[in-house]
Amino acid sequence: MSIEQETEMTDSEIDALLSRHETGVLALARSDEPYAIPISYGYDPDDRTFYMRLVSTPESEKRRFLASSPAVRLVVYETGEEVYRSVVATGDLEGIPPAELTADQIVQYGEARRPLFEIWAETKRDLDIELYTLSPETLTGRRTVVDRE
Repeated sequence: MSIEQETEMTDSEIDALLSRHETGVLALARSDEPYAIPISYGYDPDDRTFYMRLVSTPESEKRRFLASSPAVRLVVYETGEEVYRSVVATGDLEGIPPAELTADQIVQYGEARRPLFEIWAETKRDLDIELYTLSPETLTGRRTVVDRE
């Protein structure tokens, strides 16, 4: 496998990829300690904002990282026979208290996949579901064409 061509994606190509997909990997960092988790998201291409529901338990590592207001990086990618595309968003998560949700935000959270409670050993009442937005400071995309010969 050799790389024939690697190019930056346009804003419209980035928006199209993010709108086609609903899952990615969210990486959080504090000091020298990284933490990465698969997440689902909703994406609004008009204001280029991600909407996420993050579920944690009272003693979880995820909750400890989120409480530290870490810088984040969200990676969304897709692979095909001859093309690989990836988008990287960086910035800070902003928590949204449910009582402060706007009608537009409710629509966006409705677009994001709901977390699967069945994967948790704890009961639903022991889970903390927090709503976040990510309005990226940077949003970049790369497209790589691969020669399979």
